[in-house]
Amino acid sequence: MKIHAVLTILAALSWFATPAQAELRLPSIFGHHMVLQRDMENPVWGWAEPNATVKVTFAGETREAKADEKGHWKLNIKSLQGSSHALNLKIESGNESILLSNIVIGEVWVCSGQSNMQWSVAQSYDPDLEIATANYPNIRMISVPQVGTQELQDDFEGQWEICTPATVSQFSAVGYFYGRQLHQTLGVPVGLIDNAWGGSAAEAWVKRDVLEEDGRFNTYIQEWVERERTFDWDKMVADWKVKADQAKADGKNAPRYPRNVMAGQHRPGNLWAGVLNPIIGYGIRGTIWYQGESNAGRAYQYDDLFSLMITEWRKAWGQGDFPFYWVQLADFRDEVDEPVESDWAELREAQSNTLALPNTGQAVIYDIGEGRDIHPRDKQNVAKRLARIALARDYGLQIPYKSPSFKSMEVQGNKAILTFQDVGSTLYTFDVREAVGFVVAGEDKVWHKATGKLLGQDKIEVTSPAVETPVAVRYAWATNPVANLMSREGLPVDPFRTDDWPLSTEPVAAEQAE
Repeated sequence: MKIHAVLTILAALSWFATPAQAELRLPSIFGHHMVLQRDMENPVWGWAEPNATVKVTFAGETREAKADEKGHWKLNIKSLQGSSHALNLKIESGNESILLSNIVIGEVWVCSGQSNMQWSVAQSYDPDLEIATANYPNIRMISVPQVGTQELQDDFEGQWEICTPATVSQFSAVGYFYGRQLHQTLGVPVGLIDNAWGGSAAEAWVKRDVLEEDGRFNTYIQEWVERERTFDWDKMVADWKVKADQAKADGKNAPRYPRNVMAGQHRPGNLWAGVLNPIIGYGIRGTIWYQGESNAGRAYQYDDLFSLMITEWRKAWGQGDFPFYWVQLADFRDEVDEPVESDWAELREAQSNTLALPNTGQAVIYDIGEGRDIHPRDKQNVAKRLARIALARDYGLQIPYKSPSFKSMEVQGNKAILTFQDVGSTLYTFDVREAVGFVVAGEDKVWHKATGKLLGQDKIEVTSPAVETPVAVRYAWATNPVANLMSREGLPVDPFRTDDWPLSTEPVAAEQAE
């Protein structure tokens, strides 16, 4: 197998994986202007001479560590409460020293996922106003470059930056708007670490050997094993050159240069090794996540995969079950008049099921997407819904933060009476009085559009003239749902189904047996 391009990338990055020289050095996640997580003894690590003693002085206290035989060292520094007072951190070993300045103490969040998390402030609504007003000296940001590799990286090229109109435009919009809301509400510094990569598959964010040892993901892994076995980069480039030369001779545009899939964002384990590993262990409050579009075709599997991914991140970080909050898929593609199967609806269900993990939360946003664009421009409201979760759960604000969700169903003749939980002050139907977005089915399992009628604070009566005795109900079960039920506080009801019938993305029996 020829993977020359991959080897070239790894050669260029190899000095990140281990120190090129023996001198005192820190990874880029530690630098001037960084934010350290408050109320935590933050880990600090780096490289020095093998077996050398390293001293770290912070906030008037010095702690020591001894480098191992490869020169790697690690220790925890003093815990402090939130403060915007600029501090220094000094690292010394032998005759060498490093001094980091303008460090503040506050709340640190990782902003991860695919393109909707990567989507920049400059690409969102009101970019001119948002950029012009982004003067927040105590919001600090750092971005991890997109490196896809199977080799664990210990460092990256990047630096912490103070939030200004000059630095904010290309940063994650959801990340920035989320951090800004926390900063304005809590009055403490906020640090944001962006390592999102557009189009990334969730499998790329999990350690490769973990996936290989878990039989639930055999099909996807085997597809990649075969692709790796047959991959020939030289031939791919040569074929492209022939086509490009022919296009030039014909006066046409050359085809796009081939993409090296081995170094991309879909290969299992690539992003764990390339963009996650360099920051694992840095002191954080938690993670916000916006991903799932690339996994919609494997939505049934995502139920297991997403839970595994979160669990593995937490295990590797060593900070317990830190908060992990995500964005449910937005509405997308054309609205449809009749009930149909939907892989996006199934992916949303998998996301909702993952709420069974401790310390998780979900922002439901199928009401603020764009049917014609997989990248909705309204990142402000996405961030606000995420921020509600954190402000309520992690910072003690008494505000509504959960979307209403299905609790139980009772059939009374031709009516399905649904009860909901987490409804806030009351359920509410936006724009029209009836609840839109329901479908019902009888014993024949054929779905029909239905209407919903509010019954008090937390109940909906659902009926359809085509179904004499309802057996199952679904709500907002579409790629682009036409649905209007929410809490009076404006949080849309989580899409759901009361049935357990086979899903369109569920593997057939033969595949499950392999």
